[in-house]
Amino acid sequence: MKKLYEQWKYNFGALEKQDFEKSKLAIFQFPYDSTVSFGSGAKEGPVAIVRNSRFLDEMWSDEKGVLLDGFIDTDIFLLDEFILSRNSAKEAVDGVTEAVGDWAVSKNKFPLVLGGEHSITSGVTRALKKKNKNFAVLQIDAHTDLLNSFEGSKYSHACVMRRILDQNIKITQVGIRNTNPEVKEFMGRADTKKKVTTFYGTDVPVAKILKSLPKDVYITIDLDGLDPSIMPSVGTPEPGGLSWERLLDLLNGVFKSKNIIGADVVELAPIHGFEAPNFLAAKLVYELIKHKLT
Repeated sequence: MKKLYEQWKYNFGALEKQDFEKSKLAIFQFPYDSTVSFGSGAKEGPVAIVRNSRFLDEMWSDEKGVLLDGFIDTDIFLLDEFILSRNSAKEAVDGVTEAVGDWAVSKNKFPLVLGGEHSITSGVTRALKKKNKNFAVLQIDAHTDLLNSFEGSKYSHACVMRRILDQNIKITQVGIRNTNPEVKEFMGRADTKKKVTTFYGTDVPVAKILKSLPKDVYITIDLDGLDPSIMPSVGTPEPGGLSWERLLDLLNGVFKSKNIIGADVVELAPIHGFEAPNFLAAKLVYELIKHKLT
């Protein structure tokens, strides 16, 4: 007798099969937004991305489980949510380092991290630093995130790239549209100029961006780096920003010419009843997966 119902797996893309041992790419969920300074809700970002990913046509399998773009269900594994410490922002970031070390670095998996607020990224890079000594970070963002401290915390989302510089990791920033006098002074220092390359607004010269990066690259995408007309669901929106097409052009160039060692998508703060930005974020995560696995 034919069944009158279907069951969809509740994982990224509603994939039929998951097997951590066989997987090449591990998806981390960090529903954390304890240092947000304006709009809250980024802790709801990971679940919104996973929920919308289940309706991506690109992720539908045929009867043999082979995906449209040539990789299979078991290449991807969605890890359960990681709940970080509320004792302090530093302890939360340390928890990210521990989780990524335990479930990606030590297991030889590509970490694809879903936030949550941007502060988690410095925990990811610190974990990766244990195995990858000479990589840089490509940061897509509206803000430099180079404050040394904000609202009493050095581990605020507004300080994340400063903490990454503390790890002796160089940074290339794209999409920046907001600075302040403290940041301008810091960016004007000779030692900072050796470590930070910045492209402002909608200026996305792919060749120059690639030239600024070494062979090994970690990608961090704060969704406020996109134009708020297509991505309004962020805590600190800024006018202007990258279009979807420019972002994809940049990612295509980076994945073709560099060795990408990990990536994150952060700062999605879902707006109740408005799914288009959540779907965009899910589609972006899929693009990262596709580039890495095909």
